[in-house]
Amino acid sequence: MPPYSEPGYTPPSAMPEYLIRYATLRQLQIFEASVRLSSFTRAAEELFVTQPTVSMQIKKLSDALGLPLFEQVGRNVRPTEIGSELYESCRRIFENLANLEMKVSDHKGMKRGRLRLGVVTTAKHFVPEVLGDFCRVYPGIDVALKVSNRDRIIERLYAYEDDLYIMGQAPGDGMEIESYPFAPNPLVLIAPKNHPLVGEKNIPLSRIAEEPLILREPGSGIRDTVLREFSRLGLQPKVRMELGSNEAIKHSVVGGLGLSVLSLHTLSLEGPDGPVALLDVEGFPIMRQWYLVFPKGKELSLVADAFLQFSLDVEPRMREEMIALWPELAKELSAAAPAGKFQEGPRKAASAKK
Repeated sequence: MPPYSEPGYTPPSAMPEYLIRYATLRQLQIFEASVRLSSFTRAAEELFVTQPTVSMQIKKLSDALGLPLFEQVGRNVRPTEIGSELYESCRRIFENLANLEMKVSDHKGMKRGRLRLGVVTTAKHFVPEVLGDFCRVYPGIDVALKVSNRDRIIERLYAYEDDLYIMGQAPGDGMEIESYPFAPNPLVLIAPKNHPLVGEKNIPLSRIAEEPLILREPGSGIRDTVLREFSRLGLQPKVRMELGSNEAIKHSVVGGLGLSVLSLHTLSLEGPDGPVALLDVEGFPIMRQWYLVFPKGKELSLVADAFLQFSLDVEPRMREEMIALWPELAKELSAAAPAGKFQEGPRKAASAKK
């Protein structure tokens, strides 16, 4: 029997009657967006209102509380102490309301809600496919997808800006996180198809160090992994270019400007007959994996939890797609999967204190 029907039950004594009377959910939404985005202008753009409307609604909310919610620091504004407390309360309120909204939709026989994903740049080559499958199962769900390099995605993670994050390596410090390995992410060395090393077997990395190399920009997880691999063998790569786009790197490789290391996922659209060749280099492919990540202790919305569960089931299909691109991967992938290298099963997270 629910507690509200038990004899002697009384409603909460701490009912926020003043806020209920003088504050609105719309004001709380505008305030939350302003703090989360650190900008009244960006909050106005996200919520499709004017900046004067944002300023006016925040002033009304501040007047209702009788305390300032923001303070000027140089040319910037930041939340006051009570503003920070209100921000945390807003997030909890909206998460609870989002869950309630989805439960109501479930009772009506439909799934509705919003999923916010932060994704590292390389993952954009396969995440839309997973999202497409997910949205076909849950057609009422809206998706907000933010794609950026690893450093920026980690900033969003620390700021709790999204529900879930997809990256090739969990953050290294500063936060306790939950990370779920859910798909293989092999890093491969690519060259133009007419390169003299194409077709050779077991090429030593020292030979690759003699070739010009094209790397992603600082802040990229792939860049960090590549440089660590060279450093591990005491080698110094000849970096010719640094580019912020995987597509730009592929075009540069095809143009003969150098070799590069990319995720095999970035070649998925071209397939095995694409314009670049995969080199058989000692130590490659570097067998990494994709992780779904969120702050430890964060209560996932029903939508985010549904996507997490859905994603953990895609590993076998993605493994087959990688093998289709490069059949030589079959042995590495089949050997790794039974050991749980790429998947640990539903909601058995690799929790990490970072």
